[in-house]
Amino acid sequence: MDNGAQRFSIAQLKAWEKMRYGMFLHFGMSTFTGEELPSGKEPSELYFPTDLDVAQWVRVAKNAGMNYAVLTTKHVSGHCLWNSAYTDYSVATSKNTTDVVGAFVSECRKQGILPGFYYCSWDNHTRFGSVTPSTFNAGTNAFTSAQYNEYQSNQIRELLTNYGEIAEVWIDIPLILGRSYRTQLYQEIASLQPNAVIIMNHGISDGSDFHVRDAWPTDVITIERTLPNSDLNFRKKVHTIEGNDYYIPFEVCDTIGKEWFYREDDVLRSDEELLGMYLVTTARGANFLLDVGPDLKGQIPKRYEEALLRLKANIDKINVCL
Repeated sequence: MDNGAQRFSIAQLKAWEKMRYGMFLHFGMSTFTGEELPSGKEPSELYFPTDLDVAQWVRVAKNAGMNYAVLTTKHVSGHCLWNSAYTDYSVATSKNTTDVVGAFVSECRKQGILPGFYYCSWDNHTRFGSVTPSTFNAGTNAFTSAQYNEYQSNQIRELLTNYGEIAEVWIDIPLILGRSYRTQLYQEIASLQPNAVIIMNHGISDGSDFHVRDAWPTDVITIERTLPNSDLNFRKKVHTIEGNDYYIPFEVCDTIGKEWFYREDDVLRSDEELLGMYLVTTARGANFLLDVGPDLKGQIPKRYEEALLRLKANIDKINVCL
């Protein structure tokens, strides 16, 4: 395979693969509700980090040996970490009005970390007639309305035009968008950020199968909450989709504890497990995006930071031996 039908050349995608290790940052309304999937009815004022320190987040990522970071700009609650012109459900109407997205990008640039944005299509606050997976008995019949799709495109445009160049754009729950709008959205993102890798989350799998219906088009296949299949190599990264061959790399996303968002009672994984996750993921040819949730103050807790530094030390020991 000389190149393939994908948007980027194989050389460009392999350069993205060389980043290997990044930080996923889940922070927002869910941090303050204590629920991963809030109803969207919580008042904006509930979001109130008392000692927000975005520079610390990025510093921790850099000191941990990470090369990129992806921030949850909007999760299931629908609450936005920037002052969006399309909703009043954002930091602008909260008790801490800091533009977290802007602070995050600024700190990434200062500290030499590539910034990425996560945006969730499942929105329990701003529905415009959509049926979200939270709707009673919705199941796989959840969908987004045309009005919501316009809303999502408008917000994506804000994110991708107001903060400069972004390295990765991560769209969650793309299944409910439908193939037609998902393709339109992919093209919009590519036009606004031609150098950004676009990820439509494939969800929980080991990477051995790719479901076009759920997540196509995408530049990367996600492997969520599990380790890559042992047969992931160059051959497995070449997928024939609708008659064309594409080289599509992989990214594993998983958590430092058990929860995506900070919870005081969350139990950190052992040093041995975290090292094993990193080694298996990277040895099988996937990038490792490790999730760390800042706490209610707006800082990465010391115990998380110390675990990440121990992980880096263990990785460095292995690298010296190789």
